[in-house]
Amino acid sequence: MSKKSFKAESQRLMDLMIHSIYTNREIFLRELISNASDAIDKVYYQTLTDENRTFNKDDFYIRLTPNKEARTLTIEDTGIGMTAEELENNLGTIAKSGSFEFKNDQELEDEHNIIGQFGVGFYASFMVAKEVTVESKTWNPDEPAAMWHSDGTDGYTISDCGRTNPGTKITLTLRDNTDEENYDEFLDPHVLRALVSRYSNYIRYPIVMLCEKSRMKEGTEEHPEYETYYEDDTLNSMVPIWRKNKNELSDEDYDNFYHERRFGFDKPLKHIHLNAEGLLSYRAILYIPSQPPFDYYTNDYKRGLALYSNGVMIMDNCEDLLPSYYNFVKGVVDSEDLSLNISREILQQDRQLRTIRHKIDERITRELTQMRDNDRETYEKFFAAFGRQLKISTYDNYGANKDKLQDFLLFHSATEDKLVTLKEYVEKMPESQKYIYYATGASVEQIDSLPQVGIIKNKAFDMLYLTDAFDEFVLKTIGAYSDKEFRSVSGDDLGLDDDAETKSEDEQKEENAFFEKLADLLGSEVTRVKASNLLGDEDAVYLSSEGQISVDMEKLYAAMPQGGNIKAQKVLEINKNHPVYAKLEALYKDGDEKALADYTNLLYQQARLIAGLPVENPTSFARSISALMTK
Repeated sequence: MSKKSFKAESQRLMDLMIHSIYTNREIFLRELISNASDAIDKVYYQTLTDENRTFNKDDFYIRLTPNKEARTLTIEDTGIGMTAEELENNLGTIAKSGSFEFKNDQELEDEHNIIGQFGVGFYASFMVAKEVTVESKTWNPDEPAAMWHSDGTDGYTISDCGRTNPGTKITLTLRDNTDEENYDEFLDPHVLRALVSRYSNYIRYPIVMLCEKSRMKEGTEEHPEYETYYEDDTLNSMVPIWRKNKNELSDEDYDNFYHERRFGFDKPLKHIHLNAEGLLSYRAILYIPSQPPFDYYTNDYKRGLALYSNGVMIMDNCEDLLPSYYNFVKGVVDSEDLSLNISREILQQDRQLRTIRHKIDERITRELTQMRDNDRETYEKFFAAFGRQLKISTYDNYGANKDKLQDFLLFHSATEDKLVTLKEYVEKMPESQKYIYYATGASVEQIDSLPQVGIIKNKAFDMLYLTDAFDEFVLKTIGAYSDKEFRSVSGDDLGLDDDAETKSEDEQKEENAFFEKLADLLGSEVTRVKASNLLGDEDAVYLSSEGQISVDMEKLYAAMPQGGNIKAQKVLEINKNHPVYAKLEALYKDGDEKALADYTNLLYQQARLIAGLPVENPTSFARSISALMTK
């Protein structure tokens, strides 16, 4: 037995693999199990093509055996096995792929595609092992067994061995523990079970491990005694739910899978089962949850779908499979046609992902549309949970997705007292209504009491009540719907006929001078003061705005760390039919500037309160009220 050296390029590649390519050391088990599955696939294929070779289904399995005393972990399969020459070709030269050659030499059926196509996954073993021994025997009884051994440094040895059963056995002697790394965890049956469940649960052959169990001895019910015994446990489920026919599955089966995968503790509102065939084939099960996770609106939330390649888990959360506006969707995607890099952790062709993502996007859009139109109660539950995400996505990226998402938004209708879509609102607009009106506030009840709301009600026009802080940003991003512009009832121009009385030029100049005086008294707090003929008899004043920043947007910016200096251009509107107007006008004509200033400021502070803005000087405001009450 002589020692052979790795080729220089192979040694460099091994160093890269151990220290750079694989980002997670536990991946080694996924790679070795995948290789074992490949080896069994080759034997299984031969049973389909060679009538002289028959095998029992129970002949195919993968066995894990941890040995804590020896600090070894073995992965054994009943696959095709390798001769001494094949061991040297496949393991002595990194990136020499037996699976890849086998795939090129055979026209395999789709369900028997080979997982490993890279010829490098085996070397992930050296991330956790200081020595690796491979014993292998082909199914040819005349071919002797062979053993490959290496410590991963400068070479390997190949020799005969006494193995008699066909297949391959890989023995890993684990690295010594350090302060930073505990390699003994890979000898813990619970850890191995968890890794198989995570990465290799859907390998089509059973992955077994001898597990310690206990049972009660016979005849000792009153004083039970227990004995320990060992029994093989199958660690993987083998057949994933997405490979089953839809007619074999019940809603309960889908819900159970949702909870088994820990997508959430809620009961999902909808499941979608996809089976796409073509140039790029894939299967998927998607879920629309009923409740957002606790961290949904935080940076800790991990969006994306679990990605599998032919049943082998590639990543838990592949963000590229979902558009950001549907990041609430949970589920899995499995494709045998993905082009993966050698670590299987990154996809090489973004085009493949974009194709799948586009199809998933279309299907989710279709499902939400059907839910909105045919099952409104369920859709409103969905919108209560994830409507904010759709709104945020509408104005994100400068409104790039507004046309796609605007018909999924719901707003409270003042007239119908329920949630409606923009389309439903527009369809019920009278011909005389030019704009889509909206009002903003903390609640429906608070909005309904605003003075300016009464202006629109008097016209018998419907309004959208916006109770979410983001709502007004959304409507401003959309701009118009079905050629109908959005108008805030707090804006200074509602586009209504205010039936202004006809005045002479002198009267108009006098009125303008009066309002300019009031505006001067308020200084920079307002851009102007104007009369309103549209308020009801009980409402003396309200605060509107002009420009792009509304009063409610100012409140939202004020709550942001860097938004406190963004102000609305406020307009104080005074009801000409209210006695307050007459009082102010009398003080102006009498030249009582002190009283006029006090009353004007008092009226402005009232308007701020009505608009939900804080009083600027509460003490002064309280004193003004007290002074007024004692007159």
